[in-house]
Formats: sequence, C-alpha cells, structure tokens
Amino acid sequence: MRLNSCNFITQNHLVMSEFEQVVKEGAQSIGKKFRRLLLWALLLVFVGFLGYIFVYCNFTLSKGTTSGTLTNVTYKGILFKTHEGNLNTGTLTLNPNIAPDSKTQAMNGWNFSIPSAEVAQKLDELQGQRVKLFYRKKVKALPWQGKTNYLVYDVKKL
Repeated sequence: MRLNSCNFITQNHLVMSEFEQVVKEGAQSIGKKFRRLLLWALLLVFVGFLGYIFVYCNFTLSKGTTSGTLTNVTYKGILFKTHEGNLNTGTLTLNPNIAPDSKTQAMNGWNFSIPSAEVAQKLDELQGQRVKLFYRKKVKALPWQGKTNYLVYDVKKL
C-alpha cells in the first residue's frame, strides 16, 4: 500500500508538472498574440498619421490671385526657416464720415508664405512695386512650407 501511495504522489507531481507546462505555453501564446496586436495597432496609428500629413495637410482649399504693393519678404524661423511676405492690398478707411488722412486710414496687409526659393528671389527683387500673386490656400500648411496657409507659387509684376 505504501508503494501505491508513493506511486500516487509521483503521478500527482507529474500531473501538476503537465498543468504548469500547459499554463506556461498558454501564457506565452497570449503574450505573442498581445505583442502582435500591439504591433499592428502602432502600425495603424503610424499609417494614420502619415495619411493625415499627406492628405489633409496637402489638400488645397482654394486657388487664386491677389494684387497690391509688396511691402516685405523675409526668411525666418527657428527650426524650419521659411520665406514669408506681406502684401499691401490697399487701405481701409476707418471712419467714412471723415476726410481720409494718415490717422483715419489703415494698411490692409496680407501675409503669405513662399515655399519656393526661386519665387522668393523674384519677390525680393520686386519689393515696393505692384505685383499680382498666384497662391494656393491649404487646409493646414506643414511647418517646412510656411507659417501661413497661403502659399504663393508665382508672381507677376503689374
């Protein structure tokens, strides 16, 4: 009878060992599935971010022209240096009941960005002159494109 009881203890130990092995394999399998799921989720977030940048940020809302006197062209920025400009599209009369003078009129400035160095060079040469600017308005300009959503791609002297 003692032999049987030792035999039972040995079999019980083997059964527990098999159970522990099954639990361990199950935990490893769940861990692999969780890592795979996490990897797919991160990949999906990354692809979504790239989609946002290349579709939403590059979407053109409108395309048009505007004209006026070019007041300045600058090259500025901390991390991303971009060409920026300002166009005086005319003056606004602050009070139409008073004769216009320097105190009753204000400059109507239009800020824009210039993604192309070639166009920026043309604009730099035309400062102080009347010009016609061809632009695209973006939903959201990327930091390396400029500070405004208005991106000038061509210029014509008037």
